[in-house]
Amino acid sequence: MTRGRGRTSPEDAYTAAPFVPEGADLGALREAASGCRGCPLHREASRTVFGAGDADARVVLVGEQPGDQEDRRGKPFVGPAGKVLDRALDEVGIDPDETYITNAVKHFKFTQVPERGKRRIHKAPSLREISACGPWLAAELELIEPEVIVALGATAGKALLGPGFRVTKERGTRLEADGSGPAPGGLVVATIHPSAVLRADDREAVYQGLVADLGVAADVLNG
Repeated sequence: MTRGRGRTSPEDAYTAAPFVPEGADLGALREAASGCRGCPLHREASRTVFGAGDADARVVLVGEQPGDQEDRRGKPFVGPAGKVLDRALDEVGIDPDETYITNAVKHFKFTQVPERGKRRIHKAPSLREISACGPWLAAELELIEPEVIVALGATAGKALLGPGFRVTKERGTRLEADGSGPAPGGLVVATIHPSAVLRADDREAVYQGLVADLGVAADVLNG
């Protein structure tokens, strides 16, 4: 979107595209991503947190963004939400070691609340930031070519299926990516982010909903 006489807002120019090397494998992509300056999130985050897992995975799991522990350790889903996810995957018969897991946004976006000391509080990425990071996700998916992509939460769903995606309406169903976003096409199954289980009053009920949604993805793989 232009503003004034042909001037472009700096935010409109956010994109990781110039940092994504052509013809790179996952290792080279990960190395290149460590130097990404495609949007301002890199300024406060400790590091880029790239995807990890099986390069030949039949299923790719896409979350929102790294959390505090992921930012400090440099790996996706190594905190409490990752443990919830691994447990749910095991329940539906998907081996976590045979998946590839990544995030729609590769840097931790947070705010610090003075009365909470040095604690960094998660802040949801904007649509511009999601779009800016899209070239990394697109490159990962193009290399892996999964049979099914699992969108973990609203941000992942919007990254893969567009801003009109609503996780409450479309979770647990087989959705087709049209190729307009990072996903080159193919099947997407959406569910809640596993961190929602940890925040819920009725954790068991919310957890069972996560398991049921992941079961749809498992059915695709067993199809």
